[in-house]
Amino acid sequence: MKSTTSRLAADLVAALGSKGLTCATAESCTGGGVGSAITSVAGSSAVFLGGVISYSNDVKADVLGVSRDSLARVGAVSSEVASQMATGARRVIGSDLAVSLTGIAGPGGGSAEKPVGLVWFGLATPSGVTTQSRIFSGDRAAIRAAAVEHALGLLLSAVE
Repeated sequence: MKSTTSRLAADLVAALGSKGLTCATAESCTGGGVGSAITSVAGSSAVFLGGVISYSNDVKADVLGVSRDSLARVGAVSSEVASQMATGARRVIGSDLAVSLTGIAGPGGGSAEKPVGLVWFGLATPSGVTTQSRIFSGDRAAIRAAAVEHALGLLLSAVE
C-alpha cells in the first residue's frame, strides 16, 4: 500500500504532466524531502526542474534572493520569508510553480511566538504568491514528514 506522501507525489507528477507544467522547491526544515518525494516518481524529470535546500540564511539570501532585512526583522520562519523563498525558487529555477517551506522541526529552537512544529509555506504561481502556516505535532521526523506531505498537497491544489 502506498503512503499518502507517495500517492500525493504520484498524483502531482501526473497532474503537472497532463497540464504541461513544471515545479520547483525551496526547502529549509525539510532538507530536500519534498524534492525527494517528487523524484521518487518515475517520469518526474519531465515536470520537476529542481530545488534549493536553503537551510542557512545566507543561502536563502544569496541564492533565493530573500531580503536580509526580512531575515533580521521577522526571522526565517515567517510568511514574508516563505513568500520570498517561493518567488526566488520560481525565478532561479524557471518553473511554473514553486513551493517553499521554512519552519522549526525541533526538538529545540521553538519559542512562545514560534513553537516547535511551526512551518510556513509559500506557493508561487504565474498569478502570484500565497503563504500559509501550520503547526505540526510529534517528533522531528513526524513534523518534517507532515510538512513534506502538506507541501505536496499545496502544489497539487495549484495544478488541479
